[in-house]
Amino acid sequence: MKDSIQIGELFGIPIRLHFTFLIVIPLFTLIIAYQIEYSVSFLEMVFGLPGPVDTSLITTGQMPYILGIIVTLSLFAGVLIHELAHSVVAISKGLEVKSITLLILGGVSQINEEKSPEPDVELPMAIAGPLASLVIGIVTGIIALISYYFISQPAVAGILFYVFGYLSVLNILLFLFNLIPAFPMDGGRVLRAFLAKRMPIHQATSIAADIGRGFAIVFGFIGLLLFNPILIIIAVFVYLGAGQEATMIKYSHLLEGVTVANAMSSPVTYISPASSVDAVVQAMYNTKHLGFPVIENGTLIGVVTLHDINTISAIDREAMIVRDVMTKDPVTLPPEAPLTDALKLMSTMNIGRVPVVKDGQVEGIVTRTDILRFLELKELK
Repeated sequence: MKDSIQIGELFGIPIRLHFTFLIVIPLFTLIIAYQIEYSVSFLEMVFGLPGPVDTSLITTGQMPYILGIIVTLSLFAGVLIHELAHSVVAISKGLEVKSITLLILGGVSQINEEKSPEPDVELPMAIAGPLASLVIGIVTGIIALISYYFISQPAVAGILFYVFGYLSVLNILLFLFNLIPAFPMDGGRVLRAFLAKRMPIHQATSIAADIGRGFAIVFGFIGLLLFNPILIIIAVFVYLGAGQEATMIKYSHLLEGVTVANAMSSPVTYISPASSVDAVVQAMYNTKHLGFPVIENGTLIGVVTLHDINTISAIDREAMIVRDVMTKDPVTLPPEAPLTDALKLMSTMNIGRVPVVKDGQVEGIVTRTDILRFLELKELK
């Protein structure tokens, strides 16, 4: 995932931090510190304690902020365990987990699936994360109660009860929230898995996505009424995520069995690396194409696109040739590759075209436009 850095590796899975995570730590810390006295009273009520918690250390000096940091980091440790649960089950089912990324609203496991998920695979994967959160919530809740009843120093017992009690409530809420059947959340994926046992996966995804968008509208409306920006952000995330997932599954269904050769453009207009940049711009005007393979002595050595040209100033273009601005070592696909592979490459690498190469020779090129045009034709059938 872009805009993230790798901080480690667990079970062979790279663990990454998105830049938004750096925002959430001070934000959550301030919220927790500001509401600490209210939170203690709330936890006393939730756990049904017979007497008040000693807050002499909890509210002293900078302790609210220290506890805020501890709770925030511990919460995201729980989120990481939640995502690891998904990932470990995915690996056990033979899937590749590329990374886990911690974000402002939780975590994302990037799982590489060659085709639409099978219900028998998706169901245990989807439920594993919420169950992990539930276990964390139960264990931390037990520790909180043990701290309250069995630690003899009231002030120390108060701190431990507060931290573990808070984590217990947060993780159980995380468990319950993730079970809401709002695709693409875990509950939505569980719903899709159940539906996919009775109908094609693309239909199951469409129904789950529609339900997810419905929940997103409700979340957004409540967020606006309560002036709750977190709920509004969640609503946007769920709405957009449901739509994107449904679109990708729909495309996978329509493109099932279709190869790159079926959609590629051929023969290919190519550019010499010694051509001037101005000549490439003129070729773009003439052909209405915004990118060309760069071929030297019959071998593909790069791709030159409008984006490449826009990275240099108009003055510098006059003195430069294609070799100076082209993208070297471009990704390629063979003609027999599934067309969905081209779509995935374009999405993940943010590129608009992929050269089609066989035995070292460029046989064609497939672009986003080619794929969209092919999809429109498939939808007519």
